[in-house]
Amino acid sequence: MRQETFLRRKDLEIILGEVKPHPNPSLTLEQYQTPPQLAATLLHTAAYTFNDIIGKKVCDLGCGTGILAIGAAILGADYVVGLDIDPAAIMVARENAEKLRVKVDWVVGDLESLKGWFDTVVENPPFGVHRRGFDALFLRKALSLAPTVYSIHKAGNRSFLENEASKANAKITAAFKAKIVIPHMFNFHRKPRKEVEVEIYRVERVE
Repeated sequence: MRQETFLRRKDLEIILGEVKPHPNPSLTLEQYQTPPQLAATLLHTAAYTFNDIIGKKVCDLGCGTGILAIGAAILGADYVVGLDIDPAAIMVARENAEKLRVKVDWVVGDLESLKGWFDTVVENPPFGVHRRGFDALFLRKALSLAPTVYSIHKAGNRSFLENEASKANAKITAAFKAKIVIPHMFNFHRKPRKEVEVEIYRVERVE
């Protein structure tokens, strides 16, 4: 389903709505599914506003069931890798890619198991609520792999992330706000759904 022509954001969102979520998400791993609308917004902006997807080598860190990696492949990335520590998530990601007829190399492993060089990293890392510091860890790893990173974070952490980026000789070059709706997934959830404000950051290494 790789696109050779312009794909509207709404059409991409509809396609990504076919991506199956994790059947048994882990609270410890903060396995909240990236909503299709949010994934489409991030990828469409990266592809058509900044030219960071089409014809590029793209990596999705903590890919879950593959929505960002698959979306990058659909939009015309030249090569895509999706990494996740959870074999069950990768199994579903592989099924999703086959259903949508795109090629992604899936890797099971932790962050340090991935080496190499990419043009762009896309990621929806753990927010660091249950695994403190993991959001910064993902950002640092992403910046070690690629000069350009798109990363989703809980709103209100910009100063912290700017400081983390500066340690890697990088800076935030664009940011936009969005909301995600988290359905009732775990026993401690008291409501059928919860809205969480997030921010998508485009971070670039300073050469």
